[in-house]
Amino acid sequence: MPCAGSWSVPPGSCAAPRVLAGQLYGVGPVTALALTCWLGGAGRFTSARQAVRFTGLDITVYSSDGRRSPGHLSRQGPPVLRWCVYEAGKTHARAGAPDHGYYAAVKDRKGGKRAALSEARKIVRRACHLLGELGGDAFAAA
Repeated sequence: MPCAGSWSVPPGSCAAPRVLAGQLYGVGPVTALALTCWLGGAGRFTSARQAVRFTGLDITVYSSDGRRSPGHLSRQGPPVLRWCVYEAGKTHARAGAPDHGYYAAVKDRKGGKRAALSEARKIVRRACHLLGELGGDAFAAA
């Protein structure tokens, strides 16, 4: 893996961070590199839901005898990746963001933190799909 351990995306390195940073709103070079290195290529996860679960952004629910307690984040997986994707999700609070309407609706119902977490989960799902489309070329030199 030529891009592991690097915190910038130099020319001639992995193609995946460039694709993620170019196609996902709010994802810069550091977040794109973190997503690429931790989510891996196309074969790491069989579904985008598994990737969200891996990042620790999935909501856990405990139920017993038909009663459900409120869910909380599982917080499994790399904290740095979770932080990067959460910060990328916060950029959707801007009025010019493509998903601002969804962010604003969730913010009105549940608050700003929940809206940013929801956007972060969407970013991870989209990144997983983009990495899957790249297939074996995700770690090829750009």
